Amino acid sequence: MFGGSSKKETGKGGNPSGSLTTVNSFNTLVTGTVVEGTVKSEKDIRIEGSVKGTLHCDAKLVIGPTGYIEGEVRCASAVIEGRFEGNIFVADLLNVRESATINGEVTTGRLVVQSGANFNVQCNMAGGAKASQASRPSVPDHELEKRGSASGKQG
Repeated sequence: MFGGSSKKETGKGGNPSGSLTTVNSFNTLVTGTVVEGTVKSEKDIRIEGSVKGTLHCDAKLVIGPTGYIEGEVRCASAVIEGRFEGNIFVADLLNVRESATINGEVTTGRLVVQSGANFNVQCNMAGGAKASQASRPSVPDHELEKRGSASGKQG
């Protein structure tokens, strides 16, 4: 009785949470869209437009082939196919595809850079505690810097 029409009812406001989204849903900033300021997302996000400012993502960030970010990024994992300029903090895996151009500073737990990518960065492979802090926007930058300089003196 309700099986065929549940999505229609939900779309008309039958469910106040708007649960047309699935568990694997993600946000997309399409080509031609420009955002200046701060973007925060708890779910995966794909950037095909441009962002100038700060992006905090508790999940996976994908900068598509037409995407561009200038500023600071903090995320759990990232795939970069487009352009990035600034500081990026990735808690787990940063995957830099062959079409990517990256300029700036990178802090990541793990790194893959495909042949052909333009990877002009200062890179810190954080490994343990610092990388786990990368996706937490509540950690002030000066705290991350303190931790980085302390661990740098050991090696």
